Amino acid sequence: MHVFVAGGSGFVEYAVCKLLQERGHTWTAGPNKVSWSELMENGLPECDAVINLCGGNPFDPMKKWNEEFKDEIIKSIVEPNSNIAKLISDMNQPPKVFVSASAVAYYPPSRSAQYTEDDPAGTGYFSCLNADSEKAAMQAKSDKTRVAVVRIGSALGKDGGVIKEMKLKFQLGFGGVIGSGEQFFPWIHVDDIAGIFIHVIENDHVEGVLNAAAPGVTTNHDFTKAFAAALWRPSIFPLPEFIVKAMFGSERAVVLLEGQNVQPKRTLDSGYTFKYTSITDALKDIVS
Repeated sequence: MHVFVAGGSGFVEYAVCKLLQERGHTWTAGPNKVSWSELMENGLPECDAVINLCGGNPFDPMKKWNEEFKDEIIKSIVEPNSNIAKLISDMNQPPKVFVSASAVAYYPPSRSAQYTEDDPAGTGYFSCLNADSEKAAMQAKSDKTRVAVVRIGSALGKDGGVIKEMKLKFQLGFGGVIGSGEQFFPWIHVDDIAGIFIHVIENDHVEGVLNAAAPGVTTNHDFTKAFAAALWRPSIFPLPEFIVKAMFGSERAVVLLEGQNVQPKRTLDSGYTFKYTSITDALKDIVS
């Protein structure tokens, strides 16, 4: 298959493209390699599948949480799906499948609820953001094109995401839990993110919503303990709630401090087998 990949930078995109190549597929990189204006003017290249991995990082601690940044994030996540859906609908020979990244922040933060793909979105900013993004992606669905959205948890890998942000702190022995540490931590190894996307494009029966979070229940305390152990370091310096709120603002902090228990029911039912289901094994692989 030939795959058009929108969002050609970052460690998730690298993992997806690497696995596409290993599986014998070819791929063309879209934005950021090709401008959206050029793409909208000339249309999508002929392809069998489209993968959208575009989107800014709403949890960048260097960004002040204000209306300007919120609008920037909405534009970076929702607009690409709207553009791609329109481009697909305008094609005489559209791709057979369109797969877009979403996030487990679709579900409201909770220390008690358990979520599967059938549960509704919350009403907060992040829930609405991801619901709007998914709605935009679904506009591409037709009798010629199936659509899937992949709700991704905290992505773990050597070259980006949570690990890149926290590794130095833990290596220096200053790691610790966030808040109480009791909140759920829906995580996924980057190899499984790539695996789920390729699973979708290679299997004609797979469509709709898929949760990309490792099965089982992991808390922030579990992650912290496993990460410190993998690095042979202590984890005795917690990050208090008031500092998290000061750094990120209350709207972002609640996601970090409350978390979500997200289970990949439809993902497993579709036939996908996770490579990493143990946080200990995943982190040992990443830091090795």
